[in-house]
Amino acid sequence: MSKFSARDITMTAVFAALAVVSAMLVRYAGSIVPFSLQPFVVMLAGGLLGARLGALSMVVYILLGLVGLPVFVSPPFGGPAYVLQPTFGFLLGFILSAYVTGSLLKNREESGFARYFLAMAAGVLVYDLIGVPYLYLILNFYLGKTVSIATAITIGFTPFILLDLVKAAAAAILARAVYRRLNAYGLSERNEMQ
Repeated sequence: MSKFSARDITMTAVFAALAVVSAMLVRYAGSIVPFSLQPFVVMLAGGLLGARLGALSMVVYILLGLVGLPVFVSPPFGGPAYVLQPTFGFLLGFILSAYVTGSLLKNREESGFARYFLAMAAGVLVYDLIGVPYLYLILNFYLGKTVSIATAITIGFTPFILLDLVKAAAAAILARAVYRRLNAYGLSERNEMQ
């Protein structure tokens, strides 16, 4: 197992903190339609930190919440009982999403916008593939509500997919620009802190 450099630790902590901030924005913005920047942060984590550190930053974020810090979007905002929230599956999906996004962008030197966008869109697909079934299971088997998988898709996927793809495009543009800038100044190291 490889050691983490000070830069690895710092960047992992920065993206875990960004995930916390994006949750706070949703909590205190008070919008009728939930709009979250968390998917954007997840895609950037994978796109800029690479697979391993991007996923680790999301693990750190989730662990902060599970130990009781109020870092999640909805009540109870933290603690081990949060695993019984219908949306917790999306948080678990963020880990694999960041990993997949980073893996697909492993060789970025010649990557254009299309490759970045496809990697980000794959990340969206991953957290939805984990989050929607989790939503279905919690609603049916823990909360005792009888919902079909189609209803779970209508609740957890349909209202958000277009906006998530817009976030994927924005994350692709930003990640590519940051990578190119770091590379131009010789600051990108070992294929982005994988």
